[in-house]
Amino acid sequence: MLPTQLLDELQAQGLVPPEQVALIRQDEQTRPFSVHYEVRTLLYLGIVLLTGGLGVLLYQHINEIGHGVVVAGMTLLTAACFGYADRHRAPFTWAKVPRKGFLPDYVLLLACLLFLILESYVQYQYGIFGTRYGLAVFLPAVLFLWLAYLFDHRGVLSMAITALASWLGLTVAPLSAFTDNDFRSLSGAAIGLGVALVGIGLWSEYQDRKRHFSFTYVSLGSNLALLAATASLLDFYSTSWLSPFAAAALILVLSGFLVWYARRTHSYLFILMSTVYSYIVVTYLFFQVVKDLKGSDAVLLLVLLYFLLSGFGAIMLFVNIKRILRIAHEPESL
Repeated sequence: MLPTQLLDELQAQGLVPPEQVALIRQDEQTRPFSVHYEVRTLLYLGIVLLTGGLGVLLYQHINEIGHGVVVAGMTLLTAACFGYADRHRAPFTWAKVPRKGFLPDYVLLLACLLFLILESYVQYQYGIFGTRYGLAVFLPAVLFLWLAYLFDHRGVLSMAITALASWLGLTVAPLSAFTDNDFRSLSGAAIGLGVALVGIGLWSEYQDRKRHFSFTYVSLGSNLALLAATASLLDFYSTSWLSPFAAAALILVLSGFLVWYARRTHSYLFILMSTVYSYIVVTYLFFQVVKDLKGSDAVLLLVLLYFLLSGFGAIMLFVNIKRILRIAHEPESL
């Protein structure tokens, strides 16, 4: 929005004609104010409050309502939400589907949340899956993945990836507890799944198959792999299958990849992730070197100098972040 004083100065210098100044003033005064993000935030909040409120209401009046009525009502409500979303679904395409409205997207998200609540309720009350808890998690993972591609919904895709990671944890963790008596297999599976998700994201972008999904795949996959590698790096009980220096090398390699991907996609998020995780590695290696040095005064001076220089480096990074991302005068976005 141009200030009035700036317009007056431009007009006084003869850079903008009076007619153009009048048009600019009229446009600034009559331009609609966008509440797009505010409405989307309220819709997300409304869905969360609705599902949470229904859960509390059912918990308080379960004896009066009855389990059968609860299951039937939740089933009908879930089916109605899925039906509404399907009625407004655009034909499937591998490209990004243009939106006719934002309400069907949120109804689909509500339907997925209701499905999770319904499945959890039925499992708790009737035990339809028995002790096969992995199947109870794998089912929504497959369903949400199919729905994400069918409806071109990145939020549902995130839910599918989260459910897939949960299924992998439920599958691997009991086996590792019985075999190795630790969680080496779990950290290895998390790193493997994270790298696989990154690969799927790059493949979808290269093959132009839902290429806009690549951001979700790469962000969630790299975060999962980096978290698992960081846990292995900071494992003080030596139960990790990765040595500390191998974990550090893996984190640095993935961080370098994120820098490359951030420059390619002009994304601040990947630069931030790369900075945080690589800083953890460098700090860890620094203290590994410092702890072997003798002389408390020299060590204290090195520690202070390290944090001073690293803080200055972080400031310089954010000052020059547009140059790093090769952004000249483009809109800032994640």
